[in-house]
Amino acid sequence: MAETDSEYQAKTVSDLFRQLKDQPDFIRFQHKGMQFSCWISFFDTLIDVENVHRDILPHLYSDKIKNLTDVQTHLPAEKMIRTKDPSIVRNRLLEGYLIIQAGERDSDCLVIPSVKVEGRQVSLSQIESSIIGPKESFVESLDKNTNLIRKRVPIPQLTVQHIRVGKLSRTRVSVIYIQGIANEENVNTVKQRIADLEVANLADTTALELNIRDNNASIFPQFIDTERPDRAAAALYEGKIAVLADGSPNALILPSTIVEFFIAFDDYYLPWQLASAYRLLRLFAVAISILSSSVYVALLTYHYQLIPKDLLGSLISSRSSVPFDPIVEVLILETMIELLREAGARLPTKVGQTIGIVGGIVVGTATVQAGLTSNILLIIVAMSALAAFITPNYRMATTIRFIRFPFIISAQIFGLLGIALCFSVCVGHLLRMTSLGRPYLEPIYPLRVTDLKDSFIRLPLNHQNVRPMLLRPGDAMRMNRTRTHRKKGKNIPDIDE
Repeated sequence: MAETDSEYQAKTVSDLFRQLKDQPDFIRFQHKGMQFSCWISFFDTLIDVENVHRDILPHLYSDKIKNLTDVQTHLPAEKMIRTKDPSIVRNRLLEGYLIIQAGERDSDCLVIPSVKVEGRQVSLSQIESSIIGPKESFVESLDKNTNLIRKRVPIPQLTVQHIRVGKLSRTRVSVIYIQGIANEENVNTVKQRIADLEVANLADTTALELNIRDNNASIFPQFIDTERPDRAAAALYEGKIAVLADGSPNALILPSTIVEFFIAFDDYYLPWQLASAYRLLRLFAVAISILSSSVYVALLTYHYQLIPKDLLGSLISSRSSVPFDPIVEVLILETMIELLREAGARLPTKVGQTIGIVGGIVVGTATVQAGLTSNILLIIVAMSALAAFITPNYRMATTIRFIRFPFIISAQIFGLLGIALCFSVCVGHLLRMTSLGRPYLEPIYPLRVTDLKDSFIRLPLNHQNVRPMLLRPGDAMRMNRTRTHRKKGKNIPDIDE
């Protein structure tokens, strides 16, 4: 990688332009004004040509322009820089800047921004759909994404720091946090991990997460990725850190705990009773998704005496024509479900929906009628797949679908004991995991009662007057409950002052 990059390290500005002259979209010409002639260079695919002809070239005809200093003084353009460094000239050229030289071989260059802004407009969120909350989502433009956050966090303490990542791609990455609330140790850790990356290119924040996570051997996501600006802004107010990358429609929120992956942000727009019920429902669905197929295998293989007599007859009759062991029929159906899911995700939207619905009905009915699986197992696997989709975070839902298979294999080998052993291994793995050095299982381990107020259940917002202890925020107070209640006409003991 270093050798490839070194081939393009020009020693002078003239060498740089000689390297680029064969590029079909690289434009270099001499512009003659009334008092000043100059050489202009740019990539026409990267700059706003209309802006160049409207706002830059007309000013170069002025009789007041006699040298580069006059151009720098009279041209109405922001962020102009003057440099002789060929590496700066190269990087700015490839970002959509215009280069002006007084002479063809001069090293002294005036670098003027004229970037062409391409990309989709802010639209509805696709993955984290919002029912009653804001509908805006991040897009692939870093500047637009920063704007979406700044208008939700309109305070001077909001700090945005840019880091270039990728020896070749030079991708802009923004580390965003609120000064005075976010823990400085967390901020420094994030910035150092990003700055230390030695990669050729960075395609997305997901690739960034895989490079800066604490445990690379784990299949569990360690940072939350979100496409919702309101969720990112709320995390900043808590004292967390958001990371954006140019070209990525997602933001990373860190540090994170495992409980947060099962929290839908719409929960905060509902009464606390409903939000708590939905959270418990999701956790129950996760247990069903992971354990239902493996318990079926364990009971029919080793522990059929635990099955109630009324249900045992139905199981025997439904499996009377099935020629396979329970493990085989479970793997057949689970594999079919995963194939249908993957096909539906890769095909165009309308075709994918058709494949998912029709394919599930046709394949499920055909396998039962052909005697390859039992109808009871079809119900169990369908319920397991449906329960997996209830997880709000896509990456965590993918992890849950994957870990079903180790549980199924363990159930085939050791029965219910195998399920218990596999569960113990998972818990042990999660106990050792951290997110940005913070415990991944917090507030369960270590137990922190204060942080339990917004975990498995969500207490009323006026009971969440302090920020999570996990974050070690600079300002722990999120809400002055005493003054708030007094303004509502209530009088309670002065507990926050």
